[in-house]
Amino acid sequence: MTAANKPLSAEDSLIARYFKPLATDPGAFNLDDDAAALKGAGEDIVVTTDAIVEGVHFLPNDPPDTLARKALRVNLSDIAAKGATPAGFVLTLALRGADEAWLKPFAEALGADAAHYGCPLLGGDTVSTPGPLMISITAFGRVPQGKMIHRSGAKAGDRVVVTGTIGDAALGLDVLKGGVAAGALVADAGARDALAARYRVPQPRNALALAVREHASAAMDVSDGLAGDLAKLCAASGVSAIIDVPSVPLSQPASALVARKVVGFDALITGGDDYELLCAIPDNRLASFTSAARRAGIAVTAIGGIIAGSSPPSFLDGQGRELTLQRLSYSHF
Repeated sequence: MTAANKPLSAEDSLIARYFKPLATDPGAFNLDDDAAALKGAGEDIVVTTDAIVEGVHFLPNDPPDTLARKALRVNLSDIAAKGATPAGFVLTLALRGADEAWLKPFAEALGADAAHYGCPLLGGDTVSTPGPLMISITAFGRVPQGKMIHRSGAKAGDRVVVTGTIGDAALGLDVLKGGVAAGALVADAGARDALAARYRVPQPRNALALAVREHASAAMDVSDGLAGDLAKLCAASGVSAIIDVPSVPLSQPASALVARKVVGFDALITGGDDYELLCAIPDNRLASFTSAARRAGIAVTAIGGIIAGSSPPSFLDGQGRELTLQRLSYSHF
């Protein structure tokens, strides 16, 4: 019973059971209020939001724990790209029903990631829907005043740097859908599982946020595909870029599939869901940035350079020929 001597609604019961334990920040007010409060001390608050929708961003049979992690991590990736430290998040869930077998692992995984990344739940909303499941998160980060890293700011002479490897998530989706990559890797369960994991559970590079803030002239995360996201960064900065295709870092399974001509390189740089960082780093800061990344345990690779101009970025193969791309990135519309 509530203080007003009224029974909890089904929604209130769901929130109390699964999500109040995640609301560890004092500004969440134990999820008993209509809003949360974030306290700043001479900092800017960075805000980002992303939704993931069943059938668009994940498959209907994806495990609920992976959905929780993906929903939070795609937002944490944006926070990292801005050079910010996670501060908290709000959650909106559109559910077809209150299924404990789904909610329990979802909440447990969400809580584990919230604790690991120092990003507690601050509030949110739960609604019912007859349509596809939808999970929307708005995340907040803190950054010293005026120090947020923007997409704009890249300058001719900067080096183009990416973290991790590119294209694994697109291949992972293909594996999960039984596509050409799945067929080519039928005898390699380890590779199939690794690629599927990259699609289902991104690895946000928050450990590199400080290095991004101290070294990058521009940055964003790679969510819709390297080619398209680099084009966005260049457009915002009023520059262009030349990318050396052989320098783009690929995992062993991805590299093998390209070598066997199972997939083209263009599919890896336009497929999306990588959630790696894409940075423009001044040449005289590259060595320091690489050292900082090494200390953080994150691989970084210089793949090209920023040039003056307004044309779309060029992707050149080992013979200096430009790769023709049928599209630049994933697009919802």
